[in-house]
Amino acid sequence: MSTISEKILAKKSKRKIVYPNEIVEAEIDYVMVNDVTGLPAFEVFEKFNTKPIADKTILIPDHYVPNKDIPSAEQAKSMREFSRKYKIKNYFEVGCGGVCHQLMIEKGFAAPGRLIVGADSHTCTYGALGAFATGIGSTEAASAMALGKLWFKVPETQKFIVNGKLNKYVLGKDIILHIIGDIGVDGALYKTMEFYGSAIKKLLISDRASISNMAIEAGAKAGIIPPDEKVDNYLKSRVVGKYEKVFSDKDAHYSETFEYKAEDIPVTVAQPYLPSNTIPAKDLDIEIDQAYLGSCTNGRIEDLRIAASILKGKKVHKNVRMIVVPASTEIFRQAMKEGLLEIFMNSNAYVSGPTCGACLGGYMGVLAANEVCVSSTNRNFIGRMGHKESKVYLANPAVVAASAIKGKITDPNEL
Repeated sequence: MSTISEKILAKKSKRKIVYPNEIVEAEIDYVMVNDVTGLPAFEVFEKFNTKPIADKTILIPDHYVPNKDIPSAEQAKSMREFSRKYKIKNYFEVGCGGVCHQLMIEKGFAAPGRLIVGADSHTCTYGALGAFATGIGSTEAASAMALGKLWFKVPETQKFIVNGKLNKYVLGKDIILHIIGDIGVDGALYKTMEFYGSAIKKLLISDRASISNMAIEAGAKAGIIPPDEKVDNYLKSRVVGKYEKVFSDKDAHYSETFEYKAEDIPVTVAQPYLPSNTIPAKDLDIEIDQAYLGSCTNGRIEDLRIAASILKGKKVHKNVRMIVVPASTEIFRQAMKEGLLEIFMNSNAYVSGPTCGACLGGYMGVLAANEVCVSSTNRNFIGRMGHKESKVYLANPAVVAASAIKGKITDPNEL
């Protein structure tokens, strides 16, 4: 009668069964911090007068990589010094890593049945592999590094079922935007979203990651997709340690169940200033200044491939600047090997090494007043990517590429 979340939290807290809204103390598999959340975590940790559990601690600089100014350089320096002081091997220096959530999956830390916390809200991404993963604050991260465990309130679970065949150019990003548009940005508040159905089973790991990544945009604590052979195949040559797959019981209790027909999900765009403000891409006629492809939501090799297939032999519109940011060094290398970077550059797109950069309005793509960006990222709040009077439209990689060519937000089916 238990859901995936309840089973993982029960096992990690050494209980036979746990119930929604219970408070449990559970042993974590990993705690991750990045260059922005790391410094305050380290400052708190040093007051504990202890050593971190090194094999459970993962440090990944990514938000301001490479450093853009003195404050970001100081943040990065604190992470290097902490890793050296405590001999933490899982520190990924600039040039050897990438965006933290992609790296956690890529390096085999995320796996079915694991309990992972990260000092970043999009830690829920790892649910794409069947893990219970959730974001925490820097103070909690310090505690987790010291103790190897943390308290959790067991979330209620919602069930989302998507059956049928997706239309052309409808990707994982469209599924999650469609759902958020339906239930709202607080529709899954402090709940786990579990995803099922024939359309979900057919998705690539990259599309599943996009869905789990944006569970937080519905207010969720976690977004979990039951693991299958695709997960096993992906992890075969990369997983750290062993893992055990966890599934919900057939009679598990869900607080709500939502069902969708895949055929009814359009190529979807979220308009400013909320991820829930969704509309079919074909219904928009908005000129853009920037097209951004990247981030922990859609910076994977599969995302780059679909964008390159649309851009090949074409040019970015003269009034548009396109920025392409592979989510990790491994993806950058693979894109280079496949000739994707050359396609982007021949189209007059700017290609960067892995960084969070413009996604959070950090740098390398910050928007000026009244500028419009179509972006494969996850948030479009006021001022998210720059000036408070700029506008961000969230979309899948195919829409970003098609829009870059046309100079306005475009359904790729219309090219």
